[in-house]
Amino acid sequence: MLSERRLQVLRAIVQDYVGTEEPVGSKALTERHNLGVSPATVRNDMAALEDEGYIAQPHTSAGRIPTDKGYRLFVDKLAEVKPLTAPERRAIQNFLDGAVDLDDVVARTVRLLAQLTRQVAVVQYPSLTRSTVRHVELLSMAPARVMLVLITDTGRVEQRMVDCPAPFGEASLADLRARLNSRVAGRRFTDVPQLVQDLPEAFEPEDRGTVQTVLSTLLETLVEQTEERLMIGGTANLTRFGHDFPLTIRPVLEALEEQVVLLKLLGEAKDSGMTVRIGHENAHEGLNSTSVVSVGYGSGGEAVAKLGVVGPTRMDYPGTMGAVRAVARYVGQILAES
Repeated sequence: MLSERRLQVLRAIVQDYVGTEEPVGSKALTERHNLGVSPATVRNDMAALEDEGYIAQPHTSAGRIPTDKGYRLFVDKLAEVKPLTAPERRAIQNFLDGAVDLDDVVARTVRLLAQLTRQVAVVQYPSLTRSTVRHVELLSMAPARVMLVLITDTGRVEQRMVDCPAPFGEASLADLRARLNSRVAGRRFTDVPQLVQDLPEAFEPEDRGTVQTVLSTLLETLVEQTEERLMIGGTANLTRFGHDFPLTIRPVLEALEEQVVLLKLLGEAKDSGMTVRIGHENAHEGLNSTSVVSVGYGSGGEAVAKLGVVGPTRMDYPGTMGAVRAVARYVGQILAES
């Protein structure tokens, strides 16, 4: 374990390097920070930090920069995440409150996160598998054609056309709609198959084929694997950090184009706490020079998806973590009220 003083020196190096983009020397540290020790002691501490792999010398200058290991310790020992100012909080609320539907909420969240953090923002749509059914609507489009509309507690709306094996009257459709909602409204998606399995038996024999077809379409909608959608924004922000990427920004941009990579980066929504992955902790090679800060969001106490930012390892971690957490909280409130 590092002594408190060496931890203080590491903190100062991280803060200065993030702020100035320049390798940090012992003289600058003692001038800028009230470390309470002589420059010689600071030099000794820096030598020890370098031996233990927390800082490195990028070239022959006297300055040092934090390594992935140094940033990791800095984040793990953060006393507090930087809170947003009252005007920032009001701006978030006003911007997100104007959203008209789920797509708009996600689009606004991406724009807002990218602006607040000046990084690449990634927002996952609420997952169907972690949602509950708010309402199922059935609309007659033709004698043997029905539109099924599934509305979730997170405001997500899924529509499917159902071609029925025989004409289905309005009265039967209204009966099916009522019976269906009485069983599934407010229930978890994972519970629905069991709740509706005997529903066809409540109908006349000539209608059971149509009821079964509608139910099959509903169940297919619930288990679709294409549901894990993401929205990404602020990619242009990376160009401001060109010198933070050792060779080129290209591997980062290529990795960001792969949806599967981004979903893995954000991690499982059930791990709803704040996650910070630094440099080589990201399994994808193209992202070894980046850090990812993510957190779960949702209505109630349960996360239904993740959101976060991707940027260079030389990032303002306290500020970024504060912004990501605050935005997630507001999005959760909007979903709870929608």
